[in-house]
Amino acid sequence: MPRTKVVFYREAEGTIPLLDWFEKIPARAKAKCRLRLDRLRELGHELRRPEADYLRDGIHELRVAMGGVNYRMLYFFFGTAAAVVSHGLTKEQAVPSREIDVALRRKDAFTHDPATHTYEEHPQ
Repeated sequence: MPRTKVVFYREAEGTIPLLDWFEKIPARAKAKCRLRLDRLRELGHELRRPEADYLRDGIHELRVAMGGVNYRMLYFFFGTAAAVVSHGLTKEQAVPSREIDVALRRKDAFTHDPATHTYEEHPQ
């Protein structure tokens, strides 16, 4: 199975929401989140619970639990071989609808202008 290209969403002014969030979480949680991103690269659409889950309207979550904290990275697929990570959050119960709505707005912006909204840490 071909690897899935994973890119991070970039705002029009250049900020990368996922990387901004990474700066706010503990190093061990960030390392675990990066492992989950690697699994998304490996398995793409085939990644399932407990590592990932479908939320709604084309938005998925990567799931990491550590020290009683639930870390989530919201993403969507662009075509068949690319996943775009919108942003990260911590949660207690369900992912708040407003967070899914943010990911949906970013999905729409990305779909209309992928070049502006693509950030790649490591070209794949």
